[in-house]
Amino acid sequence: MYLGFDLGTSGVKALLIDGDQRVVATGHGDLEVSRPHPGWSEQAPAHWLRATEDAVSALKASNSKELAAVRGIGLSGQMHGATLLDNTDAVLRPCILWNDVRSHGEAAKLDADPRFRRITGNIVFPGFTAPKLVWVRNNEPDVFDRVAKVLLPKDYLRLWLTGEYLSEMSDSAGTSWLDVAGRRWSPELLDGTGMREDQMPGLVEGTEPAGILRAELASKWGMSGSVVVAGGAGDNAASACGMGTVAQGQAFVSLGTSGVLFAANGSYLPNPGSAVHTFCHALPNAWHQMGVILSATDSLNWLCGITGKSAGNLTEELGDTLKAPGSVSFLPYLSGERTPHNDAAIRGAFVGLGHESGAAALTQAVLEGVAFAFRDCLEALRAAGTQLERVTAIGGGSRSRYWLKSVATALGVPVDIPADGDFGAAFGAARLGLIAAEAADPFAVCTAPQTAGTVEPDAGLSDAYGAAYQRYRSLYPAIKDVTT
Repeated sequence: MYLGFDLGTSGVKALLIDGDQRVVATGHGDLEVSRPHPGWSEQAPAHWLRATEDAVSALKASNSKELAAVRGIGLSGQMHGATLLDNTDAVLRPCILWNDVRSHGEAAKLDADPRFRRITGNIVFPGFTAPKLVWVRNNEPDVFDRVAKVLLPKDYLRLWLTGEYLSEMSDSAGTSWLDVAGRRWSPELLDGTGMREDQMPGLVEGTEPAGILRAELASKWGMSGSVVVAGGAGDNAASACGMGTVAQGQAFVSLGTSGVLFAANGSYLPNPGSAVHTFCHALPNAWHQMGVILSATDSLNWLCGITGKSAGNLTEELGDTLKAPGSVSFLPYLSGERTPHNDAAIRGAFVGLGHESGAAALTQAVLEGVAFAFRDCLEALRAAGTQLERVTAIGGGSRSRYWLKSVATALGVPVDIPADGDFGAAFGAARLGLIAAEAADPFAVCTAPQTAGTVEPDAGLSDAYGAAYQRYRSLYPAIKDVTT
């Protein structure tokens, strides 16, 4: 048996698979986000441990025999979070999360230093880890002076599980401290933010062993023998391992809280000017590119809160047949935007509202706005040298067939729907646990699921969608000066 932990923003998921990669059981522990000031987003690392205990307790209650047979554990986690520890491993302040934008000024200054793009292959985004530490240095110097270790969220979980200060390449690539081509920390970039390499965890590949489960936890959870903990992956790379998106030309579109258009690469292909993330993959000698939008299903959830209707009810009102874009446009910049704008201050907007604009028109505009944001990501990937022939849909928003039709038509490529199953980040983490524990071939383990169906672009609406996308593209510069 093999166990995957996915430390997300809203909860920890634990997923148990057998040697044939069949999902045996899942458990869950809830998390909440603290927003003490506008643009801030924090969590207490102690809550991650509690949520992990809750998830394992659920597994033990239903599948104690299977849990006892675990040989390997893999970790997935929300990226970029700054978890600051002193020299006794005490947490110095709440973790500053991936969607916290307080350090946008610090990020801009670092990005203006050409060394960062040259060495990391990426823009320094406000959500990345390095500018957060500069913000702490500027605003909480007493905390900064006591920092002995900086860990990403899943690596703090690893410290609790194993006692090891270790990270891996895919997650570390999102810090703005990693030499992404060389797959090592950059002393030059660390020094540029007032940090030292001894404050960083050691690095392994995501498929490699990265500690042994502490005897105390193994006993508590009913496990015996040495349980290997794999390096693991950042959440998107872990999802790619779960989806089998590990070879050149494979891609997925994730309709989750945030949105991701993810393409696997067999080589390092940076183009930071396109605002595409170029990161190490969880597998050795592999990289990936992704366009990221900050509010995908979050945009629809926001509309649910405004209308008092569920997401299912809102999308059902649109029916099954894809409609031509209407007169209302929506910009999904509720928390700023990454690809392609790298703009933490921009905010969303409805444009073209009239007396006739009811809830259905707003829902349609939201779905189309997110689809067009993915089209922005596709254009950025193309500018970075990556061509996509088709994508596979994952995430909660992919349950809406209407939304998938809109995404397929906006992108102009087929969208494959995987067969029923759980192929997300926790499953990818469990696969990494299997690989590390058994020294298995990563490409033999990380295969793609069967395709249950394909949503083709609606050729009859391609011109209408093209025109609506051009209108969408024209709105960002039009609203930038009045919303920032």
